[in-house]
Amino acid sequence: MRIADVLRGKGDSVATVGPAATVAEVIAALVDGNYGALPVVNGGRLVGIVSERDVVRRLHEHGPDLLRRPVTEIMVTDVVTCLPTDSTVDLARIMTSRRIRHLPVVVEGELRGIVSIGDVVKARIDTLEEERGQLESYIAG
Repeated sequence: MRIADVLRGKGDSVATVGPAATVAEVIAALVDGNYGALPVVNGGRLVGIVSERDVVRRLHEHGPDLLRRPVTEIMVTDVVTCLPTDSTVDLARIMTSRRIRHLPVVVEGELRGIVSIGDVVKARIDTLEEERGQLESYIAG
């Protein structure tokens, strides 16, 4: 299964934040949308990503004053991305080895979606169930 298939199923709309957003605003967006991570976009270009884990770790290091600082102080700027043509199996390997839970889908510099490890696992389960059904049908028929 390809990432394009995953995006077709879940939709390609992506909640984002701008680089001027404060950490407090990012926390509110994460909670309100029940997101695990948010891409940081400036002028339509992906410039970073910030996750719940980033927020918690930096709050522990810097204390509550961090809430007034811009997201650029805590976001990851070396963002691992994927393409719609990438396979879910390949992404599962990348996400596991790099310990990444969210991958923005980027085409020619434009953010087209985001996939989580949960999306990848669900896609894999769906594929396995489909294959099982085909095998059962073949054996029975």
